Amino acid sequence: MNRISALVLGSFLILSVPTAQAQPVAEDFYDPEEMAKSRAALKKGVGGKTQLFLMADRLEYQGGQRDSLLWDVQGWYGGDIHKIWIKSEGDYSLGANQIEEAEVQLLYSRAISPFFDLQTGIRQDLGSGDKPTWAVLGLQGLAPYWFEIDAAAYVSNEGDFTAGVEVEYELLLTQRLILQPRAGLDIAFQDIASLGIGSGLSQVEVGARLRYEIKRELAPYIGISWNQALGGTADYARAEGDDTESVSIVTGLRLWF
Repeated sequence: MNRISALVLGSFLILSVPTAQAQPVAEDFYDPEEMAKSRAALKKGVGGKTQLFLMADRLEYQGGQRDSLLWDVQGWYGGDIHKIWIKSEGDYSLGANQIEEAEVQLLYSRAISPFFDLQTGIRQDLGSGDKPTWAVLGLQGLAPYWFEIDAAAYVSNEGDFTAGVEVEYELLLTQRLILQPRAGLDIAFQDIASLGIGSGLSQVEVGARLRYEIKRELAPYIGISWNQALGGTADYARAEGDDTESVSIVTGLRLWF
């Protein structure tokens, strides 16, 4: 080894040895308390701050076999890990001039992976008929291939046990024109006569909505929705003189801020 090579190697070894007493350069010039405040502000600014998000995923009129107004809204307040969610969904029958079905949920949410949150809380049913209160345990997030999933299990104050899942996908036809297929299903683990729900797979909904984003936060849409009651739920519907299947043309607005 020549002299130049030895000098380079020696310099590298010296620089690579960690020094136990090394301190951040800024600490030599600024008060430690001020530096701690600065680091906390930096952490908050790049991901540690709390935010508020509200979205009306569906505000729509359903015409055809059904003649109703439907809403599906949700929002949250919190940070990257912990959030408080509020969700509400329901439909107002224009023919009967009343809210047929509605619910509101208040949930605590914790991130369990980069793409999924575990949620728990309460749900209160509203509208006509029986109005039970439910405990909720759910999972919401983004699955592989960009499928949005919202799944939950419910236990009522009467001891009834149900579950539901909704899956959505966004297909960008252009940067502003987006096709959103959507599917949902409900399951009951026993007959719930007071709610007109039979055990097993009780309800299926499949639809698609084509929206145009005037801007990202504001998008009118049109689409189609198919609903089918199954099993014992269909039997309850027939006994009440209601349709077990419906196809609706929908038009509405999606917005968020």
